[in-house]
This record gives sequence, structure tokens and C-alpha cells, in this order.
Amino acid sequence: MADAKTEDVLVAGAVRRAMWRLVPFLGLCYLLNYIDRTNVSFAQLTMNADLGLSAAAYGLGAGLFFVAYFFFEVPSNIILHKVGARVWIARIMITWGIIASGMAFVQNEAWFYVMRILLGIAEAGFFPGIILYLTYWFPRVTRAKMVALFFVAVPVSSVIGGPISTLLIANGDGAWGFDAGWRFMFFVEGIPSVLVGVLVLVLLADRPSKAAWLAPAEQQALEARIAAEDSAQVQHETGIRAGLADPRVLGLALVYFGIVFGSYVFQFFLPTVIKDMGKQFGTEYSIIQVGLITAIPYAVAALFMILNSRHSDRTGERRLHVAIPVFVGAAAVAVALFLGSPFLMIAAMSICAAGIWGSIPVFWTLPSVFLTGFGAAAGIALINSFGNLGGFAGPALIGALKDGTGTHTAGFFVVAAMLVMAGVAVMLVARRREVREGVTVSDS
Repeated sequence: MADAKTEDVLVAGAVRRAMWRLVPFLGLCYLLNYIDRTNVSFAQLTMNADLGLSAAAYGLGAGLFFVAYFFFEVPSNIILHKVGARVWIARIMITWGIIASGMAFVQNEAWFYVMRILLGIAEAGFFPGIILYLTYWFPRVTRAKMVALFFVAVPVSSVIGGPISTLLIANGDGAWGFDAGWRFMFFVEGIPSVLVGVLVLVLLADRPSKAAWLAPAEQQALEARIAAEDSAQVQHETGIRAGLADPRVLGLALVYFGIVFGSYVFQFFLPTVIKDMGKQFGTEYSIIQVGLITAIPYAVAALFMILNSRHSDRTGERRLHVAIPVFVGAAAVAVALFLGSPFLMIAAMSICAAGIWGSIPVFWTLPSVFLTGFGAAAGIALINSFGNLGGFAGPALIGALKDGTGTHTAGFFVVAAMLVMAGVAVMLVARRREVREGVTVSDS
């Protein structure tokens, strides 16, 4: 009993140190990732007219990022598992930062498409790589909270990224020789990713056993605890082929497709919805005001994400903590454009954002219940790859619907339908207990 208590103390201390040492820094990396991926949503407010882009062309270009991401995601995550997170995450960040700054020099529609594809290739593997990396460091009972603390960078990136991006656009005409504020914004916002990518080489350790800031006893206890959990949950290490072919992986990919479809439509079109909302209610929002209003739903989402993940960890329940938020988000987005005041519309958008982003950290606890090793690297990457095709389909389809109908209403109904599909799918996929923590028999 004393040995078990000693191990518990060592593990708790190691987890606490790892949380404070790794999670804020990884969150910063992801914050920069999301800003560089989605700042195009603010650039479009003036960029589309400068480049002659229609809503459909913009949506296609925004979504092409995810097609490139799809093809390079699985190989990238397998390389990360093989060579270590420190080197590979640094490579990803430095290359995407250079390309993100290069968006400043786009001259026409074709080059807009090319640069978005290159950005997708450069970023491929970052998010699933971090999800995999967190499984090396944190026991299962803490993972939803750790993913949430890391993933909170997404709404935070919009809380701070929107105002920063729009401020740079509004004041960037002529700065550093750029002829448009959106060019200045792209160039400036890519630089921090390159600098932080260099810091990754210095600050990250691949695994607990390589962390000089943990005592040897803490290193051993933490790695032993995670290995014992994996051995108890999954009877043998999952190979690449098994990880890719597992029907539960494909089911979770469908779930994630629906969630990501909604999240990127939200990301890429919310600024234009807010701008149109101003016209609908007889007012005119400046670019900076659009950025500030856009931050509100993401602030709500950040708070709910933490609360939902903590409750899921405390209760051990995963399925409903994914399904209920996306169902509520679907209902909110379906009615948002029919509400009679800008305040109610923003409230509905905030509920939708909370539902979408609040479900994602809990969702990412599901694959590691039945995948380990190279199978986890491949399976997590495959789920993210197929899911992120929603990031292509969503903006492209909604852009076409906006051009065809003149409003966002039809597109928002499609978003609601995709979120409902995701909620139903996770209820069906997680119906069997082998995708729920610590149990291996069927519910039925």
C-alpha cells in the first residue's frame, strides 16, 4: 500500500509539473496555428475586392487548405511518432510561419489557391501530433482537461486574434511598403510562428524520460502509470494497418467531419455575417468593431470548453459530453438568423460556438481508449484528416450557397444538419463500451 501511495504522489507531482511546463506552451503554439490558419476570414473583408474573389472562390480557397492537410496528415503524424515531437513540431511551425507570411504577396485567385494548399501541407500533422504527444504525458483520467486547456487556444485565438488582425488591416496600408492592410496583417502574423518554432527545439521534451525538469523517480512513475493504463485498456500495441482499418476510427472520423464542418464555417464566415448583420439592423460596423464583436462567441466557447471537459473527467462519461453540446449548437445556429435583434443573434452564435468547441476536447479522449503506439499515431491522424475535409466542404459549400441565394440562411441550415449528424454518429459509435473509459464489453 505504501508503494502504491508513493507512486500516486510521484505521478501527481509529475502531472502537475508537466501541465504547467507543457500545456501553456503548446497552447501558445496552437493559438499561433489557428491565427495563421483563419486570419484569412478577416483579410477577406478587403482582400476579396482587391483580388476579385467571389464568395465561392474565397470559400474554395479557404477550404483547399484542408485538402492538402488530408493527404499529408497521416504520414506527418507517423514521422512525429518515429523521430520525436520536438524536432517535428518545430519543423511544422517554422515552415507554416514562412508560408503564412508569404500570403502577403498573393496577387490573384490562382496564387491564393496555391498558397492555401502550401499552408495545409506545412501544417499537416500539427494538431493530431499534439493530441498524440499529450497521451505520452498524461494519464487517462486527466486527458480531457489537458486537451481542453490546450484546445482553449482556439477560441482564445479568435478572442484576441480577431481584434489584432482587424487592427493590423485597418492600420496597415503603406506600412513596411505593403499596399494593403490585409497584406501587412498576413506578413506580421506569420513571424511569431517561426520564432516559437525555434523555441520548440529548446523547451519541449519528447517523453517524460527525456525531461530534465522531472526527477528520475517522477519520470519512471509517470511512464509506468501510462504504460500500465495502455496495457490494461488495449491488450497489445495497435499497428498502423489496424489503426487505419478499425471501424471505430472511421466512425469517429464521421463525427469529427460534422463538428469541423460547423467550426470552420463559423470561423471563415462569422465576420461577414456580423458585417451583414449591421446592415440588416441599420448600422455600419468598422473592421475593428467586427473583430471585437467576433470575439464574444469565442470567449463564451472558451469558458464552456473548460467546464464541459472537467465535468467529463470527473464523471468518466464521454459520449453525452460530446453529443449534447453539438445538438444544442445545431439548434442555436438554425435559429440565429431569424432572431429580431443583434444581441439575440450574437447570443445564439455564442451558444453555437460553445456547443461546437466545447465538444472537441472530450471527443479527442475517445481514440486513445482503443489505440496505442503507431496505431494511435495513424488512427488519430486519420480521424483528423477526414474530419478536416469538413473544413474544405463547409466553406466551399456555404460560399456557393451565399453566392446563389444572397444570404447565409441556407448555409446555416446545412451547418445545423451536419452538427445533428455528428451528434447522432457519436451516440452510435460510442454505443459500445470499448470506446468508453476502462470498459471492454458491449452495452447491448
